[in-house]
Amino acid sequence: EEEPLSPAYESLYAPGAVASVPMSIRALSRLLEYALALSAWKQAGGTRWALRVNPSSGNLHPTEGYVLIGGIAELGETPGLFHYAPAEHGLERRAGCPPALFGRLMRGFPPQAFLVGLSSVYWREAWKYGERAFRYCQHDAGHAIGALRIAAATLGWSARVLDDVADATLEALLGLDRDADFEGAERESAELVMAVWPGKVAPNNSNLELEAVRELARQRWYGKANRLSPEDPVPWEIIDTVSAASRKP
Repeated sequence: EEEPLSPAYESLYAPGAVASVPMSIRALSRLLEYALALSAWKQAGGTRWALRVNPSSGNLHPTEGYVLIGGIAELGETPGLFHYAPAEHGLERRAGCPPALFGRLMRGFPPQAFLVGLSSVYWREAWKYGERAFRYCQHDAGHAIGALRIAAATLGWSARVLDDVADATLEALLGLDRDADFEGAERESAELVMAVWPGKVAPNNSNLELEAVRELARQRWYGKANRLSPEDPVPWEIIDTVSAASRKP
């Protein structure tokens, strides 16, 4: 299987200029590489740190990515929910999803459509910026949206934020409300979910079936979040207050 071609930058904004690339593990890899992956390593003395392709306040990168996708050769024969690990440029399976259930979740979307969810770890910003961390996390989520849309455009694909999905639904979809999976680790806050699909055919849906999301939450789940900080995070109550006040019902 050949690597997808990289189109000229200006062609990304010309309708129909980039032919749609068929869904494959390489195409999915390209999307995630151009949107959320590591781009380089820097070192000063004994300190070494990574840069990423998507901009971030202070290079702290609070944004986490998830993919709910159908079966793809070299990834899995059946659909599943995956967490994206930038350091490995890999997908970690979080939950299985029966094909019939995946079909219900993607009803109304074009063929081969899948979902990309984003969340924020507030502590990644709060340890340095305090209460300003909430705004910076929203800012970084916006950068990730832009990076995903441009990455999709390089493949001739479309990417759209699903504005009608409630935060509680998004938490269940991504497993962010599973307390046992975050025991001892910093929590993630749901930001948004996007639909991504090959081609430019517009979907006739902007929401997800709530009962289908609940059924996904009842499937078998794998893995737990790792702790980031060796010390207990400093509680910034104003961040929790603002986050609760801005939840989408």
